[in-house]
Amino acid sequence: MTQHILCAVDLTHLKDARHLLIEASNLAEFYGATLSVVTVLPDYNSSWVGSFFKEGTLKEAAEAANDSLHALVKDALPDRTQVQHIVEIGVVYEQVLRAIKESNADLVIVGAHKPDMADKILGPNSARIARLAPVSTLVLRM
Repeated sequence: MTQHILCAVDLTHLKDARHLLIEASNLAEFYGATLSVVTVLPDYNSSWVGSFFKEGTLKEAAEAANDSLHALVKDALPDRTQVQHIVEIGVVYEQVLRAIKESNADLVIVGAHKPDMADKILGPNSARIARLAPVSTLVLRM
């Protein structure tokens, strides 16, 4: 039985994120489960690249993402009072997998777009999450 759902959203695609969050909330309500929502900010991937940004930029970005995540949840789920908000920094699929463990989720919901050539070669984040997650994964086609 599903007790805790983690919904992974991309704040650069708010319309899709809103739709995904509403579906996750509907499932959480159906199962009587709790709900967490996670978004991931990319990191600099190297200290050399990071040296081009002023100190504190990533922290400011994380705070802005947290504010945006709260606004998205409030807009999409105005009647839902209990939602855990998680902002991670790093490689998307790795951080979603980490959030699954840390939130004790037993179901993760991710969105997927029609794959383009790069996705077919590299593998999209949703495919990696589905393949590597220690819990059931629901991939909603956007």
